[in-house]
Amino acid sequence: MIKHITTPLTPETISSLQAGDKVLISGIIYSARDAAHKRLFEMIKKGEKIPIELEGQIIYYVGPCPAKPGTVIGSAGPTTSGRMDAYTPLLLEKGLKGMIGKGFRSKEVVDAIVKNEAVYFGAIGGAGALLADSIKSSKIVAFDDLGPEAIYEFKVENFPAIVIIDKYGNDLYKIGVEKYREI
Repeated sequence: MIKHITTPLTPETISSLQAGDKVLISGIIYSARDAAHKRLFEMIKKGEKIPIELEGQIIYYVGPCPAKPGTVIGSAGPTTSGRMDAYTPLLLEKGLKGMIGKGFRSKEVVDAIVKNEAVYFGAIGGAGALLADSIKSSKIVAFDDLGPEAIYEFKVENFPAIVIIDKYGNDLYKIGVEKYREI
């Protein structure tokens, strides 16, 4: 079964998601990679107002390619999530509720997901052109000097993802290995 969810994420939506669930996300999500995460982290540490509202939001770890004529955006595949791990616990503390990327997360991030009742989604690497089809509008909202690593606001419709880590700390990467070993 595929679950349709919308942003911003509510506690009820997050509670309904389990590791392994397939979802289609609609609404507003933000993009940010390591350079943008570092700036957000430093701004928060200095007590400065950050340029996006984190409460209930999802950040997609992507640096999109430029749009070709007639398209909203170029290829938009996920980047490795571990590169954001040093910054993620603080962003979760400040209200971030979802992240989309690929790959494992550190124990500190998993602990922060559980503590802050958030969720980590996986998107399929190598499918950036297909994922871009779900992005219906795109605009830079912060750090435009970072080029493709700026923070973008994406309006998405039926963006496909899989729940990798749910709010209880269940991790699909670990569950999958355990199930494979049982065979």
